[in-house]
Order: sequence, then structure tokens, then C-alpha cells
Amino acid sequence: MFKKAIGVFKRLENYSRSPLFCHILTSLQGLSSIHVYGKTEDFISQFKRLTDTQNNYLLLFLSSTRWLALRLEIMTNLVTLAVALFVAFGISSSPYPFKAMAISLVLQMASNFQATSRIASETEAHFMAAERMLQYMKMCVSEAPFHMEGTSCPPGWPQQGEITFQDYHMKYRDNTPIVLNSINLTIHSGEVVGIVGRTGSGKSSLGVALFRLVEPMAGRILIDGVDICSIGLEDLRSKLSVIPQEPVLFSGTIRFNLDPFDCHTDQQIWDALERTFLINTISKFPKKLHTDVVENGGNFSVGQRQLLCIARALLRNSKIILIDEATASIDMETDTLIQRTIREAFQGCTVLVIAHRVTTVLNCDRILVMGNGKVVEFDRPEVLQNKPGSFFAALLATATAH
Repeated sequence: MFKKAIGVFKRLENYSRSPLFCHILTSLQGLSSIHVYGKTEDFISQFKRLTDTQNNYLLLFLSSTRWLALRLEIMTNLVTLAVALFVAFGISSSPYPFKAMAISLVLQMASNFQATSRIASETEAHFMAAERMLQYMKMCVSEAPFHMEGTSCPPGWPQQGEITFQDYHMKYRDNTPIVLNSINLTIHSGEVVGIVGRTGSGKSSLGVALFRLVEPMAGRILIDGVDICSIGLEDLRSKLSVIPQEPVLFSGTIRFNLDPFDCHTDQQIWDALERTFLINTISKFPKKLHTDVVENGGNFSVGQRQLLCIARALLRNSKIILIDEATASIDMETDTLIQRTIREAFQGCTVLVIAHRVTTVLNCDRILVMGNGKVVEFDRPEVLQNKPGSFFAALLATATAH
């Protein structure tokens, strides 16, 4: 009875703990927003409700252990009484030293037996954490293998950088709607393509598809004629570079952040910094390239972090570059410089620019307009601007008006 109950109580207590910790973390991260919108009382009420729920299950778990302890104590006390009666009334013919030893052992059993049983049961209950991990392992779908035996990408691939989507369909999970629906397009070698669209139109999902963070439902993506699903993830992702919207820096030195695998010389790193207008900033530090970067790059501004990410992509010298609104956190003057840098530094590369500000992609070779996971328009900017009823022209007019 006890083992069945304590397992259920511990499982419920574990499940109720996750929402509580999630709420605490969310509240800490959004503290300023909570104060601004006057939602303090709502969050405190939610915290109290989650705490009560978690404490209810914890109380049941602790009460169940006391339930066992009480019954074990009653049982051991009855055994102690029986042994004491046998010894006192001389029913047993054993010598007195043996009777004294029996009394001594049975008194020790009262505490040891109870402690041993409780520890064993509670240890079994705490293994519910391992049960949850096994559940997550079964629920989570593993990525494709990093290296596929018997297949390898051609030497020097990709040489051109041409990307072709052939009737491509993608959804993030089985029970979610399709985010990319019947994508058919060809991005030529060396083109700079701006990708625009409303929120949820599928812009970032194209990057997810290209890096195979999610496997396709149907269709395929070809890079220089090679199906990206036919090669290992390591072979694919090592040939692509991404400049993310949220700049990512690691704890370590500036040199480690730019060249984590120590593949480039200091001169190459300084050249990349010069092309991203960071050479003066880094030169002012006493340790130069060996200056420490604190966690998440806290000792650099958001714009400087973004520039460091661009310098990292320059060093990788990839043929295909994905830029997810790299200038979102940079002032307009630096934005202009970065746009020029992207044009010059990535000359000859196929560049996909996911734009959240339509004006940043006017200099691109072609514009891809996404809507509801489909290709709405795909042509040169000047053609789309002059096209009657153009979706891109409407987006541009709205952005310019604001």
C-alpha cells in the first residue's frame, strides 16, 4: 500500500514543481515589464497558487512517510513487548546473558528497522526523477546522425552556393500546422536575397529548414545539386554560416569567440575586425584579442556583440550565409556601414537576409516575400516596387509611413 502511494505522491510533487520554477524564472526575466504594466499582484497570486499546489503534494508525500513510520513503530514495539514478556516470565530456558542480549537487540531493532525501511522507500520514490528523464528521452525525437556512413559530400562542396527548394513542406511537430507549404524556388550562386513578410509568414523557418533543425515533411532542398538530407549534419552545418538576430558570445577571450577551433592566424582575425569596424574598439583593450568576454558578452554592447558575430562569420569563409536581421540592434549609421560590409565582405557568396525592417533589403539582388508559409513574390526590388498590387510595395509603403 505504501509503495504504490508514495510513488504517485512523489510523481505529482515533481510535476507540480516545474510550473513553479518556470513562473519564478519568467518573473525574474520580465520584472521590469511586470512593474510597467502593473501586473505585480497577478504574478504574486499566480506564485501563491503554484506554491500551494506544490506544497499540497509535498505534504501528502511527507504524510505518507509518517504513515509508514507510525506503523513500523507500532510493529517493532509489539515485537519488543513480546520479547520482554518472554524474558520476564522465564518462558525461555536460555541463560541470562542471552536474554539480556535479546532485549538489547530488540531495542535496537525499533529504530534501525524503521530507518532502513524509510530510507529504502524514499530512495525508490526519488528515482521518479530518473523516470521523468526516461520519459523525456522517449518523447524527444533525436536529430539525424552527424556523420552518415557510406556517404560524403563532394570535395570542396559547395563550390557555387546555388540553393533549390523543390516542393518543400515542413512542420515543427506532428500536432502543429504546416509552416512551409509547397516552397519551390531557386536562389542562384552569389545572389543576395532579402526575405520579408509579416510575423509568422515563415521567414525564419526557411533558415531552420536550411540547417535541418527540423526535418522536411515532403520535398527536398538541393545545394549545388546535393540533397542536404543525404549527408550528415556535421557535413552540412560546417559549410554554412549564420549571423543570428540575438548575438551569441561565449565565456572566454575575444579570440576564442571569433576562432573557437584555432584555425586562423591573428592577422586574419584583425582583418575581419577591421572589416566590421571593431579594430579601434578591440585595440583599446590592454590584452587586445585575449581580453576576457564575460558570460553572454555582458561587457560589450548589443551592437558590438552583433559585429563580433559578423566577424566570426567572415572568418568561416562559407559559401552560403544566413543573416537573421543582423542590424536589428545597431544604430542607423552603423547599419549603413554593416550593409556595405555585407555586400563587400560576402562578395561571391550566396547571402540570405531575413529582414524584419523592409528598408534593409532594398539593395538586395532579389526579394522573396513570404506569406502563410508560401512564396508570395520573388523578383528584383525595382520590379516588385512597380508591380500593381505588389505585396512588397505595400509593406514598403507601410514601413516608410511609420
